[in-house]
Amino acid sequence: MKNRSVLILKTFFIFFVISMLGCAEAQEKDDTPWVALFDGESLENWSIKGGEANYEIRDGAIVGSTVRNTPNTFLTTKEMYGDFILELEFKVDPSMNSGIQIRSNSFDHYQNGRVHGYQVEIDPSERAWSGGIYDEGRRGWLFSLEDAPEAQKAFNQNEWNKYRIEAIGDTIKTWINGIPAAHLVDDKTPGGFIALQVHSIENDAEEGTEIHWRNINILTDNPEQYSRETPVQPVVTKNKLTADEKENGWELLWDGETTKGWRGAQLEEFPEKGWVIENGELIVLSSGGAESAAGGDIVTTEEYEDFEMKFDFKLTEGANSGVKYYVDTEINKGSGSSIGLEYQILDDEVHPDAKLGNHEGSRTLASLYDLIEADKAKPVNPIGEWNSGQIISKDNKVEHWLNGVKVLEYERGSEAYRKLVAESKYEQYSGFGELEKGQILLQDHGDRVAFKNIKIKSL
Repeated sequence: MKNRSVLILKTFFIFFVISMLGCAEAQEKDDTPWVALFDGESLENWSIKGGEANYEIRDGAIVGSTVRNTPNTFLTTKEMYGDFILELEFKVDPSMNSGIQIRSNSFDHYQNGRVHGYQVEIDPSERAWSGGIYDEGRRGWLFSLEDAPEAQKAFNQNEWNKYRIEAIGDTIKTWINGIPAAHLVDDKTPGGFIALQVHSIENDAEEGTEIHWRNINILTDNPEQYSRETPVQPVVTKNKLTADEKENGWELLWDGETTKGWRGAQLEEFPEKGWVIENGELIVLSSGGAESAAGGDIVTTEEYEDFEMKFDFKLTEGANSGVKYYVDTEINKGSGSSIGLEYQILDDEVHPDAKLGNHEGSRTLASLYDLIEADKAKPVNPIGEWNSGQIISKDNKVEHWLNGVKVLEYERGSEAYRKLVAESKYEQYSGFGELEKGQILLQDHGDRVAFKNIKIKSL
């Protein structure tokens, strides 16, 4: 009898513990400060950008349907979001492709307002990359699911599926129907709107195919507290090539860890002072603002002819630096910086060089130093934040880009170009800027400037 009583007490205790755990989970769920992005009745807090696909409300869900002869269409939140956890459900026609945009933006200066940013893919095709992360309007695939069979199998065709998306700091994690999918570490964009995509369709595709979204809830109040662990190994994009970049022939010009491929412009080796590598950043240190006062400029050990180059840079207040191309360090071997065409890097608001130059404004950020001023309407991120530069040189036609926007173009060797050179301080150098090939140079101008994600593609 005693044993039976003990057994009953043990059984009751186990049941009690399970019940308490269940109540605790339910309580935790009830206490999670979710906010509905869609109330099931109105699209008052949303707007349409991009194309002209149709969006309507039906049975408490947002329904998007395809339209021919229109680009990708996005139903976007009017509010912007940085760190958050988003949960929502969707059901998609098997013939469609779609996605959930997060931390996305639309600026007049960027491809005429094109929506761009992170997209959590909705992919009912045989590829089955639902839950992967694509960079819409920019870099392409950042995290595919080709090596994630469990996540690929988690999608339910012709049924409702549930996404959980966490965007906290530089980390984005996704789940599909509770199965971990993507884990990305990328600091390209810290915030933006959320959007529901209806993808464009081919002219012979059937119009009116649909995707449905419902139960769209966001958590922005201390999302770190509710973040979940994931077993998925992160893809880190810093100083790495994306899948699309590898496929398109890009190479790292700096590996993010060593000085391999670089040397001092006036040295056989990399400078022993003046430059440091910290946390995946190549940094020229401050030495009082004098040109080449510490370690001096650094150049690539390889030469480049026609090329496309991308690089991220971060200025400190009042800083001055530059990226030079078609450099020959045998020219002007004395003091000062090596001679070459220069993509100017400058704090336009503080540094006096912004008001100098052979032509007014030709020493401002992203200008062709001392020769051609960058577009005054260029998009510039504040001091202390990263900016993205790009140089494209093909068949002597050169372009400078800043944060995804072309800010100037010119033709090396043209009559107009040579006239500019003849009127500048470079007039003393015969054939200035017209080398068939040359080195890439990062300038030490005595101010602290950081570089990362330095990549190049030979054209």
